[in-house]
Amino acid sequence: MAKPFQLKPGSQLLLFLICFTLGIWVLRGLTLLSFLPGIVLYLLILACLAVFVINSVRSMR
Repeated sequence: MAKPFQLKPGSQLLLFLICFTLGIWVLRGLTLLSFLPGIVLYLLILACLAVFVINSVRSMR
C-alpha cells in the first residue's frame, strides 16, 4: 500500500498562512472585514515571505 503524501511542518505552516492571508484579503475586499487596517494584511504577507525564506534556508542544509 502506498504511503500518503505528507508535507513537512514548515510547508504546512506556509500553506496555512497563504490560505489564511488570501481568506482575509477576500473577506476584506467584500467589506466583511473592512474594519481591519491594511497593515494587518501587509504583516500577514510579510509573515508568508519570512516563513518561505526560512523554509528555503532550512531545506538547503
